[in-house]
Amino acid sequence: MSHHDDHEAEHTPEAIRNRLDQMTGGDYLKDSILGAIDGAVTTFAVVSSVAGAGLSSSLVIVLGVANMLADGFSMAAGNFSGTRAENQSAKKYRREEEEEIESHPEGEREEIRQIFLSKGFEGETLEKVVQTITSDKKRWVDTMIQEEHGLPLNPPSAMKSALATFAAFLLIGTIPLIAYFLDAAFDTFSGSAFPAACTLTAAAFFAIGAFKSRFTDQHWFSGGLETLAIGTFAAVMAYLIGYLLRPLIPDGI
Repeated sequence: MSHHDDHEAEHTPEAIRNRLDQMTGGDYLKDSILGAIDGAVTTFAVVSSVAGAGLSSSLVIVLGVANMLADGFSMAAGNFSGTRAENQSAKKYRREEEEEIESHPEGEREEIRQIFLSKGFEGETLEKVVQTITSDKKRWVDTMIQEEHGLPLNPPSAMKSALATFAAFLLIGTIPLIAYFLDAAFDTFSGSAFPAACTLTAAAFFAIGAFKSRFTDQHWFSGGLETLAIGTFAAVMAYLIGYLLRPLIPDGI
């Protein structure tokens, strides 16, 4: 099938309807990307700070895993609470709009008229649009929810958003620790796992940025470099902090 045929297939009425349905609340890509970036940044920040402080590899694993689980859960819980609050807010607005339509139908009908007047509808066409929307209460409330409050009709699941964030956080957050696990188990890097951890994490940062660019207008290479730069900046800061605090650490740790 040619590119032109693919393009035509994407614009059939059924394909467009399915795509619009999928766009309302079912896309957890943003949660996954944010979780992945945060997982790599925070875990590698711990690795860098411990390496900068000159502490043992075993401490890297202990602190890295503890931080990854605690921070990943914290981020997922925050996402859950925020998404749930937004969903509850949407339900509140829907209930209020239903009550307003029951008690002040003419005022609410005029709101619909003003909304579509601002979109360029006029005269008989405008009145037909208003009549069509206000003839069905659900359609009327749905329109008010979207146009007046700017809320989606099918909001994302708070639990799915949290799970997407947590899963991506753990998956990518483990990468900075892989070299230390291998070194602890097989002495792969003869006790010097930090350079390998840097390489693995840099590759993860770049891959996340390149993947993210698939859903934006940004070129994959510049997207990869952007995320790599953010992660590198965080890692350098953490390493310097660990290095500066090294005199405060007792010997033998």
